[in-house]
This record gives sequence, structure tokens and C-alpha cells, in this order.
Amino acid sequence: MSGGWNTIESDAGVFTYLVENLGVKQIQFEELIALDADYLRQHNPVYGVIFLFKYPLGEKRTQEPKDGAFDYNATESIFFANQTIQNACGTQALLSVLLNQDVEVDIGAQLRDFKDFTGAFPSDLRGEALSNSELIRDVHNSFARSSPFVDETQRSNIPDEDVYHFIAYTPINGQLYEIDGLQPAPISHGPCTFSDFPEKVIPVLQRRIERYPATEIRFNLLAMVKDLRLKAREIGDQEMLDREEKKRESWSWENALRRHNFVGFVNEVLKGVVKTKMKDGKYDEWVETAVERTKNRRDELRKKGA
Repeated sequence: MSGGWNTIESDAGVFTYLVENLGVKQIQFEELIALDADYLRQHNPVYGVIFLFKYPLGEKRTQEPKDGAFDYNATESIFFANQTIQNACGTQALLSVLLNQDVEVDIGAQLRDFKDFTGAFPSDLRGEALSNSELIRDVHNSFARSSPFVDETQRSNIPDEDVYHFIAYTPINGQLYEIDGLQPAPISHGPCTFSDFPEKVIPVLQRRIERYPATEIRFNLLAMVKDLRLKAREIGDQEMLDREEKKRESWSWENALRRHNFVGFVNEVLKGVVKTKMKDGKYDEWVETAVERTKNRRDELRKKGA
């Protein structure tokens, strides 16, 4: 492998522009703030959902999943790839929806070629092919937060560190599938058509969340839907169109910020402040004031027993 994969955020703007940069057309992601079928249906058409959760480290793998059933035969007829590298699960989850909804979604020439190329591969080789795709890896990494201090591609597992994982749920061939690259096969949750996906997927998600303590709230759910600007134009809703355009501008700005670290900028600001203080002859006074404030803060914390 020619390079590593960085962590990306579970963020609608990140995922939307990520798939656009892969050549996918007329798709966006929406963060879901409620586990409710009617609420999810408001976003129709919904091609699938991406679920982020805290991965339960230390659990032993069982012959059967805790919910649903492994469908080993499905690996021959749907796109399922084993995850072979850390940090790739977010992009792998969204590809698990896209490459199985390519009749409904225009996935673009490059992802079409990738699916055709890997079509006859077993799931482990599909995972290797995905991990080694320079196109997919480079687009994925372009949305990682820039940090001059941490190289996540070389990060080793830390025993006490929380680990989070992305999986996908999508209707394929009349079944509701949970697609998790860390599992040996897709997990079937029973019959499901494209139209009744909201009603079928919500109970599955609720059961999964119920396996966690009531105090655990670190979950995130993103729906892959049709570009809402198109829907606004179709129904002639100018207010909705303006709102969606502003959302895209905000996403674009946030994604641009992610690509930059501001260490150099902060350093230049500090240099400018120091230069100004020295020019005014107040540098020593400024330093003494800062030292005194730090000492007072430390004394206050000591009194509070911190």
C-alpha cells in the first residue's frame, strides 16, 4: 500500500462533498436528529443510512450476530468488502450504500469502473482493492482535519482510547442489509423494499442503541438522500432552495478550514504581539503580568483542591 488513511468526521458536509469529489451526482447527506420513521421519510428518497457508534472493544465474535442473520450468499450478488485498514470505515460505509444503489444513483464513471473491476473478487480482496485505491484514499484524506502534531496513519491502538466505527444500512434486492466491513458477511434484517426502508430500519437502529447503557449518547446517524436543491426546484420552493444553497456554502467553508492547521498563523500573531510590546517598551511588563496571572490561577485551583 502506497499510503495510509486518516480519520474523517461523521459530518453531512464532509460526506456530501466527499462523494461529489468521487464523481457521484445529485446526492447529499443529512444528519438525522430523531429515530422516527416519519421524520426519515420526509427526506425521501433515502438510499441508506450511515451509523456511527462506539465500538465495543473486547467483545468476542460469535457465530451469529446479535440482531439479524449473516447472509453469506449475498456476497455474490451485492457489493460487500471486508475492512482491511483502520480509519477507512467511514468512506467504506458510504461506498457500501452507493455501490449497492447504483441503479438509483449516478455513481460516476470512476466508481462504476471500480465496482466492475472488483465484482468477481471475494470480500477480502474487495477490501484490499478499496484500501489500495489511490483515488478513493486521496479523496478521503482530503477531508481529514490537518494536524502538524499527529500522524494518524501511523497511530497505534491505545488500550484506553475510545474507538468509533461506521456501518451502513440499505435496502438491496428486497432485503434490509446491515453492511459492516468488520463482519464476515452482510447481515440481513428481513424483507424490505425501497419504499418501506424508513419503517424497517428505525427499529433495527433502536435495538442496537438499546444494547448500550442509557448514559451512552455518542451516536451519529446520516441519511444518504437526493440533492435537496433538486427537490426544491421540482416543487418550486424558493425559500428551501435558498436555505440549501446557504447550507452548501457553509459546508464548503467548513471543509476548507479542515484542510488547514493554524499553527503558523498563531505563531505569526504571537510574533506580532511580541514585536509590538517590545516596540512600546512594555515587553517585560507584559511578561510579568502574564506570570502573575498564571500564579494566581494556580493558587485558586490549589485552594479548590484541583
